[in-house]
Amino acid sequence: MEEINRNDEQEIQNQAIVNALYKSLAAGDTKTIAGILAPDLEWWFHGPQSCHHMMRMLTGEAPHTEFPFEPRSFTTIDDHIVIVEGYEGANVYWVHVWALKDGLITRFREYFNTWLTVKELRVRPTGWAGKEKRSTVWRSQPRDLFRRTLPGLMLAI
Repeated sequence: MEEINRNDEQEIQNQAIVNALYKSLAAGDTKTIAGILAPDLEWWFHGPQSCHHMMRMLTGEAPHTEFPFEPRSFTTIDDHIVIVEGYEGANVYWVHVWALKDGLITRFREYFNTWLTVKELRVRPTGWAGKEKRSTVWRSQPRDLFRRTLPGLMLAI
């Protein structure tokens, strides 16, 4: 029971760290942002080249007002992954997947205009989980699916 409580506390703390990052981005608070991100942040982007908004903001290439990242939902998976989903009108839908370790964001995956499904794929004590045991742990929920089609990607954790 104590292990479960520690995991819940870690999930809450990690979600708060990621939320603080978005608030700091909106305020242009570069000092707080630098304290949240690991110096060797691993980064991966999927989407149109013109949508590298987060990279330009975090590197100082663009002002913090260039793109209004307004999260619509936060989901925590395990005790180290936070998924954030947002949309800015009918043509811009994004998903950010943040991995944290020891209170720092160490890995970032950014998906623009993509429907993302996260599946569990991990080694269990008895070997790899079979297909029937793999579960969908998260699926994006774009608000305007009826008006357009988004390409789908699957992320395995």
